[in-house]
Amino acid sequence: MKITDKPNAYWREGAPFAALKATIESQQNSDIFSPPTLVDTVIIGAGFAGLSAALTLARAGRMVVILEKGDIGAGAASRNGGITSGNLRYSYQELAQKYGKKLAQAIEDESFAARADLYAFIKAENIDCDFTPAGRITGLYQQHDASALQREMDRIYSRHSVEQRYISTSELAEYTHTSIYSAGIYNPDIHGIHPAKLLCEYVRLALAAGVHIHTQTPAQHITRENGLFSIHTAQGKVQAEHVIGASNAYTDTALPWLRRRIVPVISEIITTQRLGENQVKSLMPKLNMFGEARALGYYYRPTPDGQRILLGGRRMHHKDSAAQAALHNGLSTIFPALKSVDISHYWSGFVGFSFDQLPKLAVHDGIIYPTAFAGSGTVWARWLGQKAALMILGEEGVSQFEKLQMRTLPFYSGDPWFLPLAMRYYRIRDRLDRTS
Repeated sequence: MKITDKPNAYWREGAPFAALKATIESQQNSDIFSPPTLVDTVIIGAGFAGLSAALTLARAGRMVVILEKGDIGAGAASRNGGITSGNLRYSYQELAQKYGKKLAQAIEDESFAARADLYAFIKAENIDCDFTPAGRITGLYQQHDASALQREMDRIYSRHSVEQRYISTSELAEYTHTSIYSAGIYNPDIHGIHPAKLLCEYVRLALAAGVHIHTQTPAQHITRENGLFSIHTAQGKVQAEHVIGASNAYTDTALPWLRRRIVPVISEIITTQRLGENQVKSLMPKLNMFGEARALGYYYRPTPDGQRILLGGRRMHHKDSAAQAALHNGLSTIFPALKSVDISHYWSGFVGFSFDQLPKLAVHDGIIYPTAFAGSGTVWARWLGQKAALMILGEEGVSQFEKLQMRTLPFYSGDPWFLPLAMRYYRIRDRLDRTS
């Protein structure tokens, strides 16, 4: 078994980043910084959230500038697993205990609406992103009450018309050639996309709508005077009536309030060598997306061309070589037939969590923060980016996530020193759940 020695994101090979970079550079106008131009909105970060907000505002006639500290696709938007989960970290029952039934139901409603909105966007805009409507299966390890699961699925169908299905141990063979799960839950409204292609399509639409995108232009700090924001960069400054902080897990000292409230967690992914369609189908007959009912479970899927299998999870090791080996071990535990296959691609990126592990649409000192997507940013970043834009456009009550406070810990400044302890705790909990 050979593991690649170069971190490289599989998705970047199939997306037109070079052409987009040339287009952006040809349209960049340094005159916007010196003397400073007054624009309606400056957005910090050109991921799904920032581009979604920019597109919404520009199509409403607003002048929008995006400041991206790196190149397009340097962050999580082009580095994720390409599964449209839109998950929440809590069940409806847990949310009801935490916030009451009314708000819990509204939050759950929004999660289903966010997924549907992404699919409608892909269809309406004729987005080329290898959309794969295969559904997702969540593998169950521990003992479970099948009747209780069925009651919950019946509740979801009654409320959202989404027909989830319990898959027994004997039925699992129709979906996956693994024996590690005791059962599964099929969710028909979670699908697959090519995240880098989706990101490039966002950029194409934003540029066409008149959005000004400046790459390699980090915001250094932000000041406010007479009701206007001044966003300072190495090229100069730009003034704006509104600012959206859409940097999420890549937030730096330019947005200190958010930096103290977002926990960057490393997520990492491998892809196998080219296996061929026949072998991939022998392991995943219906080419579904997969997840696991564990705190530190893996997610995996066929690549859009059906030639490889991609698997990701949260980082558990400091060294890249050990991290890659751990992912490969996870893959071969699920599919023993892949124990000796080579790994062609390995990469990592940051996902952003709030301390309560729920997405947020926060406002502080006038800056709007769509953030904390908790590893489900393909859905939540687009949705909450739009909602941030709608707040600027004057709509009220645009999201339930406005109602959730974004807390921090004493002395926390953006360096999650506690993560190894948290990971160890969740790993122990997963082991106990498997043996219970």
